[in-house]
Amino acid sequence: MDPALLAVDWGTTALRGALLAADGSVLAEHAAPRGLLSIEPGGWAAAFEAEFGAWRRAHPTIVSLLAGMVGSRQGWAEASYCPCPAGLDDLADGLLWLQPGRLAIVPGARVENDGRPDVMRGEETQVFGALEHLGLGSAILVLPGTHSKWVRVADGRIVALATHMTGECYALLRRQSILARTLPPDDDTWVPEAFDRGVAQAQQPGGLLHHLFSVRTLALFERQGPAEAACQLSGLLIGEELRAAAPAAGSAVVVVGGAALAMRYQRALAGRGVAAQIVGAEASWLGLAALARRLQHRADPGRRAA
Repeated sequence: MDPALLAVDWGTTALRGALLAADGSVLAEHAAPRGLLSIEPGGWAAAFEAEFGAWRRAHPTIVSLLAGMVGSRQGWAEASYCPCPAGLDDLADGLLWLQPGRLAIVPGARVENDGRPDVMRGEETQVFGALEHLGLGSAILVLPGTHSKWVRVADGRIVALATHMTGECYALLRRQSILARTLPPDDDTWVPEAFDRGVAQAQQPGGLLHHLFSVRTLALFERQGPAEAACQLSGLLIGEELRAAAPAAGSAVVVVGGAALAMRYQRALAGRGVAAQIVGAEASWLGLAALARRLQHRADPGRRAA
């Protein structure tokens, strides 16, 4: 089967790419620890050629779509944020063509929340990929990570977005705060009961800044070990995120992300009476494939070159 698309998810610390068939199925994949932080100014084209040049030479007419931080101000070229409400057609209109008709960067998405902008890059393609995978036109989605994204989609268009810096706060507290002295060197040991306690504690009066100190004091009085403390911290932060996002009991949320972190969100949501479906890394490829199919209906996508 000949590939119909070269899809690339190019983030801050890593990149991954795939040759996709027209239906979004993966024919070949490639990944490298070569994200935005490792690319020198002016080095993006050379990095792309080094990672994907062989595929492009083997398939000289293939279209390449790149999503993620590659389109940021510090990336290869800045692709403007697409204002919401936004659907796949809006993303197609906002593509930044570096090589007309052949190589383009997908725009991010932006909203205004009470006069404050919120944005995402890369997650917009995951959102549409997850919806396609599940056969949904409307949904609430959460995309956990360094900066977790809560997204509401109605009738195939992103209508709301809120970012929570949960993963980044975990990393900072985990490595650079006083709490780090009571935590293990890695997160390999999963203690679900401690995680559940943290999620529940986040819903109690007192506030996150107060609750965080109990991670230290429970260790100080030898009431929990290092692995339990790490899971409590994770539960506190994810619990605070859920408290703020406030999904209604009895509702459903789509969790898009890696298995380990998605499982934690699914467990935390279940504790609030919220059902969760998990969609994994394939969401990026399905979203980019859906976008590519939209382009097939455009007479000359190269005319949208920026």
